[in-house]
Amino acid sequence: MNETRLCTIEQIEQFLSASAQIEFSAHGNDTQRYEHISRVLKRFDYPRRPKRERGILLRYLRHTSGYSRAQITRLIAHWHGNRLATIPLSKRYRAPAAPFARKYTPLDIELLVEMDKANEDVCGPAIAHLFQRAYSVYGDTRYKRLAGISVSHLYNLRKSAGYRARRVVFTKTHPVCNSIGTRKAPRPDGRAGFIRVDTVHQGDLDGIKGVYTSLALTQCASGRSRRVCKASARHFCCPCWS
Repeated sequence: MNETRLCTIEQIEQFLSASAQIEFSAHGNDTQRYEHISRVLKRFDYPRRPKRERGILLRYLRHTSGYSRAQITRLIAHWHGNRLATIPLSKRYRAPAAPFARKYTPLDIELLVEMDKANEDVCGPAIAHLFQRAYSVYGDTRYKRLAGISVSHLYNLRKSAGYRARRVVFTKTHPVCNSIGTRKAPRPDGRAGFIRVDTVHQGDLDGIKGVYTSLALTQCASGRSRRVCKASARHFCCPCWS
């Protein structure tokens, strides 16, 4: 995008109001976006602008670069302290010249996957002990590095992307075995407080709701007591049935 014709704060405000509903996607690498930020800050002489105008420029850079507010704030602070340099903004982080050497290689992860498959994913201490036996007892040199692995790091390898790409386990959903709303006679086993309610409907006649006979049977240690109550559904049943 060629935005060099935007030379005043008023033009920046008009651009922001006209493109409020437009979402810009990040274009180019970080170096190109850093150059864009440096050009805008230098063209508008950012350090000498009042606070309101600096806020407008910050919104404009967020809108056009795709960076967040925190990122733009850090980049502006870095530019302000290095603005006299030939390249005021540059990436300060890069891969180290001498990175840490990896102790466990992708081959070790494949061996871990094979061991887990053969032993049905047993616990970490058991797998670590199997690695030790494979190297010290059976002399398999493939397990030389894994023979000294700690249990905690073994679990770290299981969480790694390389392990999960090779070892995918799907568990089927187990059906719920809890009985909900079971209709059966209670079994008090000598305890009080159990009641059984039986309902019998005698039928309707000419569109008139018939009588419901409710039998309440209380079962306790001493025996049973029976209470018979005759009522219509209008008074004793659910309101939606009336």
